[in-house]
Amino acid sequence: MRTITSQHISNPQEFKVQLLQWSQQFDEVVWLDSNDYDDTYASYDAVLAVEALTIFQTDSFQVFDQLKEYQSTTKDWLFGYLSYDLKNDTEDLTSNNYDGLDFPELFFFQPKKLFILRGNKLETHYLHFVADELSADLNAIESIQKSLKSETEDKQIRIKLRIHKDDYFDKVKAMLAHIHRGDIYEANFCQEFYAEESTINPLETYNKLNFISNPPFATFLRIYDKYLMSASPERYIKKEGLKITSQPIKGTAKRSIDANEDQQLKKALSEDIKERSENVMIVDLVRNDLSRTATKGSVKVEELCKVYSFDQVHQMISTVSSTIDASTHPVDVIRTTFPMGSMTGAPKISAMKIIEELEETKRGLYSGAVGYFTPESDFDFNVVIRSILYNETNNYISYSVGGAITAKSDPLKEYEECLIKAKAMREVLEN
Repeated sequence: MRTITSQHISNPQEFKVQLLQWSQQFDEVVWLDSNDYDDTYASYDAVLAVEALTIFQTDSFQVFDQLKEYQSTTKDWLFGYLSYDLKNDTEDLTSNNYDGLDFPELFFFQPKKLFILRGNKLETHYLHFVADELSADLNAIESIQKSLKSETEDKQIRIKLRIHKDDYFDKVKAMLAHIHRGDIYEANFCQEFYAEESTINPLETYNKLNFISNPPFATFLRIYDKYLMSASPERYIKKEGLKITSQPIKGTAKRSIDANEDQQLKKALSEDIKERSENVMIVDLVRNDLSRTATKGSVKVEELCKVYSFDQVHQMISTVSSTIDASTHPVDVIRTTFPMGSMTGAPKISAMKIIEELEETKRGLYSGAVGYFTPESDFDFNVVIRSILYNETNNYISYSVGGAITAKSDPLKEYEECLIKAKAMREVLEN
């Protein structure tokens, strides 16, 4: 079905810039870049999928059943996303908050052309009927100017808050009241920052965001007039053979340009009782979710509350794994773990109900997942956080940030943590 070729790339960093620039001619684009991060679970350094042969897009009910059928029938590479609000397909939940972005709930496509980078090796996977276009495509890619320099005029973008500071404090206090009553132990509460009647150059915006953040799960996604530019540091879930791996993040600290202070901030995060308790609660939730498809006794915590450093922040990450039977469908693993625990709370369903009551914006693709299925039914998906979303037709730009609210939460500190997480997106948009 696909013609696979391999070639040596002398300068992978330059080639990545050219490849992403070349992809802008297509209506369906998914670009995933690890930014050479030392991720022992990564399969590739970077992947580009473009130009759909087939598409699965839906907002209807029984979405996961339809995705299961599409994946089983196609048995090919599939790239796309799952929005947070697919929670309504797995549980008796609703999403009635304001949506300025209007992304489909789910979108996957089977690409005609696929590029996979591992070090200096480029693999191309072209469907047979477009294989004769490869030589011309590579020539076109290599002839592109190797520059990240802005080619558009900077336009003033005015960022607005969907929830103002005092209202944020009131909502966090309401969340704490639920916790003190015993309705929930923890919930991820998010707020939106947005700009109306505004335009951006999506590729330049992505390049700036990626340059500032340099994350392991960077994503550029285009679906016609809708764009995602993501600097996500978090893996949602990966399937490789019969092994499932999830890596929830809970716990954030700012970076410092002073090396000694930076190490102190990292150490303080690793020893912070509140942050560790947040992380452990979500690890328990992920263990429970994975156990729904795991073989008996196979769920393991491989790493608990380890602090990793990224360009913008320090993050506390845990790694949970399981083993599934060969008969378990890959979509069922996603269905039983989605939405990811780090973006919901515990207990999960109660937390999602309270989140819906207190948040002002429909999350949509934010806190959903972008990734791919392989022809062998493996998959890898990130968590859509630290991301800018853009509806070009509506001239609407959005980014959201959130944090885990627990019994020990201080509303002011939670608000300050949100601003730390929002820093890179705001810098990019406001130049």
